[in-house]
Amino acid sequence: MRKTYQLQIEGKNRDRLLEAAKHDIRKYAKRERAKALPKGVDFWDFDCKAGASDATAAEVHFAELMGAIDALVKDGATQFYVEVVAKQGHRTARPRVEGDDAHGDVYDDAE
Repeated sequence: MRKTYQLQIEGKNRDRLLEAAKHDIRKYAKRERAKALPKGVDFWDFDCKAGASDATAAEVHFAELMGAIDALVKDGATQFYVEVVAKQGHRTARPRVEGDDAHGDVYDDAE
């Protein structure tokens, strides 16, 4: 999904246009996540970019995409560009840190 959203359309509320754009992005992500996973793939991941135009778009994590859009709008942008491309994701084991107890066993000290 590569799209430029306009925020100044005559007769339309700017806030409603912003919410409609965010809804469209979330709907795309939900539709992509619902697709069947290929063999050996753990989840659908997304490569995302956001900016005032496609030339100035910067890479952002999907979880930070809405915040990046809000920052652009807060700065007074009349439009913004979003690129969200689905890719295959593979889970990796989180490295264990020495002395870090993942479960926080509080009962061991009570004895």
